[in-house]
Parts: sequence; structure tokens; C-alpha cells
Amino acid sequence: MSKPDWTAIRADFPLLSRQVHGKPLVYLDSANTAQKPAAVIEAVDDFYRRHNANVSRAVHALGTEATEAYEGARGKLARFLNVQPDDLVLCSGTTLAINLVAYSFALPRLQRGDVILVSRMEHHANIVPWQLIAQRCGARIEAVEISPEGVIDIEALDRQLAAGAKLLALTHVSNVLGTINPVREICARARRNGVFTVIDGSQAVPHQPVDVASLGCDFYAFTGHKLCGPTGTGGLWARREHWQSMPPFLGGGEMIKEVRFDGTVFNDPPHKFEAGTPNIAGFIGLGAAVDYLSGIGMPAIAEREAALLRYATGKLSEVPGLKLFGTAPDKAAILSFLVEGAHAHDLATLLDLEGIAMRSGHHCAHPLMQFYGVPATCRASLAFWNTEAEVDALVAGIAKVRRMLA
Repeated sequence: MSKPDWTAIRADFPLLSRQVHGKPLVYLDSANTAQKPAAVIEAVDDFYRRHNANVSRAVHALGTEATEAYEGARGKLARFLNVQPDDLVLCSGTTLAINLVAYSFALPRLQRGDVILVSRMEHHANIVPWQLIAQRCGARIEAVEISPEGVIDIEALDRQLAAGAKLLALTHVSNVLGTINPVREICARARRNGVFTVIDGSQAVPHQPVDVASLGCDFYAFTGHKLCGPTGTGGLWARREHWQSMPPFLGGGEMIKEVRFDGTVFNDPPHKFEAGTPNIAGFIGLGAAVDYLSGIGMPAIAEREAALLRYATGKLSEVPGLKLFGTAPDKAAILSFLVEGAHAHDLATLLDLEGIAMRSGHHCAHPLMQFYGVPATCRASLAFWNTEAEVDALVAGIAKVRRMLA
């Protein structure tokens, strides 16, 4: 197979050609949201121009076309993740997906004193739902700790799993540190101890091949807008036996077979968990995103981003006074850092004036910031469309800011 032409691929993203503050845009915030290729934008536009109708409710031509396109997107996502379409619930993203697991699966099963394990590096979306249900049932949250390099302490985790924990919430890839957790190994350890696993795949699915069926987890959530798709899209995979045993999380249209005042017969999964009119155009766009990424090849994308990470790590390591957070040997192209003498927000604001879009703040990971004893970091998150020249622009921008603040 021929090597991808990354220059041509970059041209597929219209927004990357614009200027900000009179400077060429350098977009280094893909962990926040990915930019969209023209194919995705055109798919959404085509739906609204030519096929707009509700799904699963009408027998007319537009309704049939919309339903086929929507369910077609489910099929594309299922193949992309190597799962069965009927085991994949489409929802607005990882936040809703984890709340669905928390309230529909975990809450009915947890009792007072039960332990929910949550890793130190989790996004708030994989912390707060567990806190909310723990308050309702009397369970307690216990942190899974990490090393200063940002690596899960497996030996300590083994002790926690063996001590009678009920559920483990774990990110596949940290949105702050870039750490790629060994989820297959961890899920196997959890399963041997009878511990259910909920994996946040938001930062993994867009950047590397993910075979969910081989991971051994109980639940796997992901977000579409980080996958080059529209906002308000995502999904939750679960083992079939869990879907069959879980009550609905939301009630309304589409998730029913028959409604009477004396009771309701619910639809089969996954539709039982998809109440109301979905983001039809968004999922059609997400299906187009999956087609686009599959056309490039996820192994090629992972290889390209690994090369960018090596280049960027080397360049940033040479910057005087710059400290990197997250130095795991296996990590994604995410670099969080601080520069001596510059507050993270000030640095990001001044870099924006150079056209460099980079996140600053706690990154929805307060417990991780507390671990490192800092209120915030800057984060440069790379994607396959980025270039070495953009990394050089970041380094030059940091040097300029340091001179300004000296």
C-alpha cells in the first residue's frame, strides 16, 4: 500500500487554511475537538438538502432514505470498532454514554460500601457520574493512582481489584498526559476478580486502531466530534447480556414497542436506549468521517502521529524552563507542559496572537492537576494533519513569549 500524501490530506480540511489574527492557523487542539474534512461537511449538507426526514417513523421515500443512512452509519461505526451493530448504542457522546452505564447498569447493582475504582487520570466525565450514583446508593469512590510519569500502578491496582471492588472506570488514553493504558491487560485482571470495566475511548478511537471486541471490557464509550465527525455524536458499546439486563435510561419515542397506561413494552437493544429523535445528520456525518479515516488507514494515522510526537517531544524538551507532564513510554500525541515564568492561560493567550490554537487549563481533570500540584497546564494535541513546521512554529512562539515576559 502506498504511503499517504499528508500534504494532500491536510488540504481536505477547509478550516486549516484560514488565518487567525493575520497569521496562518496552527491548530494544536485536537484532543478538545477534531477538525472536519470536506467529506464530512458535505455529507451533513447533502442530508439536509436532499434527504431530511425523521428516522424509523415514516414509510415515505425521504423517511426510508434517512433511516437507511442513519442505520448505515451505525454499521460503519460497528465495523470500525469490530463490534456487532446491535450492541452499539448511538448517543451524544462519551458523557451521556457513561451516565447511561452509571444509572442504568451500576446504580441498580451497587450497595452501601461497594467500591468504584476510578483512575487518577480520568476526565470529569468518567468521575462525576460515579460520584453522583455513589451518593445515592452509599458506594464509595477509590482512586487508582499513577506514577509521576503518568503510568497506572498495576501492582496497587491488583490489590484494589482483589479487595472486592465492583467496578473500574478507566480511560484508554489520557486526555492530559497522552498515556495509552494497557486496557486489555487491565480488563483481564478486572474480569478475573469479577470487576466490571467501563472504558473511556474518546482519545483512543480517533488516533489508533481499536478492536473493542478484543479488549475484554464490559463497556466502551467514544465521542464523535473527536473522530472528525460532528458534535453531539458518539456511542456506547456493551456486552449483549448487559444491554438485555439494563432498564432504559431515558423514556420517549422510538425506544418502545407498545405503550399503555398500565405499562410499556420496550424496544430491543440498541433502540431501547435511543429515546427521541437522534442527531440524524450528525451521525451521517460521523459515518462519513469513519469512511474518510478508514480510507487513510488507522495504522498509518497512528504511525504519522507517533512520528509527530517524537519530533515535538524532542523540540519542546530543548526549550529552557519548559516542563513536560506525562512521559509514559507508550503515549499518544498529547503534550502537556508549563513554561517557567508564564502562567498557562497567559501563554496560550499570547500564542493565540501568533495564530497558534492550544488548550490551557485543567482539561476537565482536576484530580490529575492536584496530583501534580499545579492549577493548569498548556496542552498541544497533535493530529495526522499537523506538520513538523507547525511544531517549529509552536517552539518559536514560546520563545517569543518568554522574551516578552522576561
